[in-house]
Amino acid sequence: MASTNDLKNGLVLKIDNQLWSVVEFQHVKPGKGPAFVRTKLKNVLSGKTVDKTFNAGVKVETANVDRSDMQYLYNDGTDYIFMDTKTYDQLPIAADTVGKAADYLLENQEAIVAQHDGTVLYVELPASVVLEISHTEPGLQGDRSSGGTKPATLETGAEIQVPLFLEQGTKVKVDTRDGSYLGRVS
Repeated sequence: MASTNDLKNGLVLKIDNQLWSVVEFQHVKPGKGPAFVRTKLKNVLSGKTVDKTFNAGVKVETANVDRSDMQYLYNDGTDYIFMDTKTYDQLPIAADTVGKAADYLLENQEAIVAQHDGTVLYVELPASVVLEISHTEPGLQGDRSSGGTKPATLETGAEIQVPLFLEQGTKVKVDTRDGSYLGRVS
């Protein structure tokens, strides 16, 4: 159990037998009336986001979530196989649990796997990864960096929007949270 004063981003709460991760929180002390905490919570399993308000100082139940560093090994067709970097135990994780992270996973890449009571909740990648463009249309004469964008397929199969001047074989930095192009890597 923790107080609403102890809330922080990433903390997992157990509300109505469901696990909710704190995305944002704000302590509010109005001029009139008692203080309260306004939160944005994300359901760990379904991904649904809700706004919830707690009175200040109220006890909330926290979930014990084990976050461990793992290395992605391969996809066996149905599951993604991860290896614990400390114990070398291999853990198969279903594709729907890996979710959008699969778009940016390369073999031997590090990731954080969160588990609760032996059940894998989610896979968390670093904020950005470096991937190579495997296919994109060639740029036209006169294309500048301040111009528009074009679709590009990455080596993982994911498609993102990149500036017109980038070519096939270029390594780019990609934000894993929203799939946006962050820059070219030399």
